[in-house]
Amino acid sequence: MKMTKTQRRQRIQKRFRDTVLGTAAMPRMSVFRSNKEIYAQIVNDETGVTLAAASSRDKEFEKHSGTKIELAQEVGKVIGEKALAAGISSIRFDRGGYLYHGRVKSLADGAREAGLKF
Repeated sequence: MKMTKTQRRQRIQKRFRDTVLGTAAMPRMSVFRSNKEIYAQIVNDETGVTLAAASSRDKEFEKHSGTKIELAQEVGKVIGEKALAAGISSIRFDRGGYLYHGRVKSLADGAREAGLKF
């Protein structure tokens, strides 16, 4: 039986979660990408707390008229700024089983532009 795209992504995601944990010193930035939107959150897995979050559904992006890749880069910049404001300078990047390409790469580049290290 052939595996669906979603099953493949979930398998990759689980394999990654088994090896990488977000700590207080170096939290994990998790990315979720739907067909229309992109979401990112910075998580401390030891305590199960979300330290910062941003998504393309936030009010500040309602008037955005660019492509989804440009929007992802803006979300990356916002999550980077929120992380720096919360005292987080370096993270572990969890691409959520998606390929590091397109919107996911654009979000990561935006976060790096804002000053996050990973």
